[in-house]
Amino acid sequence: MKPEHHLTVNEIFYSLQGESLYAGLPCVFVRLTGCSLRCSYCDTTYAYKDGRTMSISDVLDQVRAWNCRLVEITGGEPLDQQHTPELITRFLDVGYTVLMETNGTIDIRLADSRCIKIMDVKCPGSGESEKNDLENLNRLGPKDELKFVITDHRDYEFAKNLLADKWPLGFPVPVLFSAAWPSLAPAKLAAWILADNLPVRLQVQLHKILWPSEDRGR
Repeated sequence: MKPEHHLTVNEIFYSLQGESLYAGLPCVFVRLTGCSLRCSYCDTTYAYKDGRTMSISDVLDQVRAWNCRLVEITGGEPLDQQHTPELITRFLDVGYTVLMETNGTIDIRLADSRCIKIMDVKCPGSGESEKNDLENLNRLGPKDELKFVITDHRDYEFAKNLLADKWPLGFPVPVLFSAAWPSLAPAKLAAWILADNLPVRLQVQLHKILWPSEDRGR
């Protein structure tokens, strides 16, 4: 009998998906502990170290209790943990739709190809842009999503130029631009997108609109 693998889990909770093309849908979130980045705007710093050890089977059992077939594996950075790919595959094998939020610094092919990767590219305002693995742009599949968190106009120009250089004939995946809260007003980002007729989707963080005073489990 194979040994049961374990993960360090920061929190598991049931909420509405606040971002991505799945925004507004009920979703169970599995937030894993640990991240090698320290982005300037990070709103989940509590996930850097806090967590408890759980077996993969125990994670599946806890998620199953909510009777929701959409699950997101997030962090921190999920791929920092060795057994995250196994967790993702276990969910997929029993019929879940699995989203994975990843910061784009680790090869996304580690995760099952059936998983929907929502991948960041870090802009200069994050303080971590030099750690991007831009080869991951070539590893995105048609159902994956690409996200840029924008803190200012320099970040906007960085993202716009990277996209134009990489995909001058059109983007193969949905591209999301999100205004970093509270650095940039979404309306200002919207104005830049419209002025350039840029074919990206403006993303607002739905959970921060619905539950502005809650820092965790949202």
